[in-house]
Amino acid sequence: MPDVIVIGAGFSGLEAARRLAGDHEVVVLEARERAGGRTLTHSFANGDETDLGGQWVGPGQDRLYALIAAMGFGTYPLWDDGDHLVQAGGLKRYRGTIPNLSIPVLLDLNRALSRFEAMARQLDPAAPWTHPKAQEWDRMTVADFLKRHAFTARAREMFTIGIGAVFCAEPHELSLLHALFYARSGRSLDALLSVTGGAQQDRVHGGMGALAGAVAASLGDRVRYGEPVQEIGWDPTGVTVTTRRQSWRAKRVILAIPPSRALGINFDPALPSRRDALWRRMPAGACIKCVAQYDRPFWREAGLSGQAVGGKLAVRVTFDNTEQGKAAGQLLGFIEGEEARRWSEVPADTRRDAVLDAFAGFFGEEARTPIDYADKDWTSDPWTRGCYASVLGTGVWTALGQDLRKPLGPIHVAGTETAIHGFGYIEGALEAGARAADEVRAALA
Repeated sequence: MPDVIVIGAGFSGLEAARRLAGDHEVVVLEARERAGGRTLTHSFANGDETDLGGQWVGPGQDRLYALIAAMGFGTYPLWDDGDHLVQAGGLKRYRGTIPNLSIPVLLDLNRALSRFEAMARQLDPAAPWTHPKAQEWDRMTVADFLKRHAFTARAREMFTIGIGAVFCAEPHELSLLHALFYARSGRSLDALLSVTGGAQQDRVHGGMGALAGAVAASLGDRVRYGEPVQEIGWDPTGVTVTTRRQSWRAKRVILAIPPSRALGINFDPALPSRRDALWRRMPAGACIKCVAQYDRPFWREAGLSGQAVGGKLAVRVTFDNTEQGKAAGQLLGFIEGEEARRWSEVPADTRRDAVLDAFAGFFGEEARTPIDYADKDWTSDPWTRGCYASVLGTGVWTALGQDLRKPLGPIHVAGTETAIHGFGYIEGALEAGARAADEVRAALA
């Protein structure tokens, strides 16, 4: 009988298992036939690779940098040279994080961003519900905040695009308190939106999915694939975990899957009502990640960085995702929030055409003729039903947030949604996995 069963072979579950494996018998049960969870490395026909899931690492994400080094991987910077583009009453070039907009709109946008950042800095990310204004901010949505603090339509549009890029959700879907916490958890909203010096600074040679695979390989046959968990039962003597294939018995369990997917497991005894209510109010964001491959990164010849924002097309945020050292170029675009839910329902070829239309709107007709293309509709993935992380609406943090990281008897919870720092990111997944492992080690001692 293993001491610990870890449910989920994403980065959080793998980190928990890695930390416990030296001292305890550990089994990792993964529903998919691969490790990595919300990371996924794709190979194009010519052998080049791209990440169709989580891929970036940046300053402050020390746990992830350490894991990359420990596994023998390296990093390289995302391409950030040249002019960025903004589609706002015409296509304009700019440098930095803030687009090239009219002076009144820039002042308006800067005022709203500065106010948001100042509010976020006040929060304790370990307990955002303790702020004196937590109840007030948790009753508001980000859309309510924009009505109060952004007075031009263009400033609200740009802020909304930024919110979509970070949360894969619409402003009216997000509690203001959650948005402030998320920014504080990731250093700041500016850091989450930035490339150099920010959350999009670096990529992993070989892909983040390959890194997850390497961590799983280091655990050997402790990781069992194709074993989706159907039921978890516990009593004073331990825990029974039942999958489609068999039943397992252990002393402790670490649940390292998205909260909305944990609701698909039958618990015996039933979940406490507060935990059930919390997980039901933590749906995943909506995201489709799209990558077009070209014979060369042609946009660089025009002095462009490959980064673009704005427009009314399917894709409103792009990056140059070219692998370092490879001749072929890659453009990356995200479809997010309401647009992701809409484009998830259309045929794949139709969606591809819409993505290439958006790329051509930014970078010219050459963008319509890639040599290869791939996308990943995370909203349709049965084991996540969305990305990047859970979205918390109004009232959730102040009513139920204190239960987020609490164990359920012998069942401990991990996953990026339980992180204090790096919530929604791989960094947060690693933090949560380490915390859960420490809890289990203390309990077994």
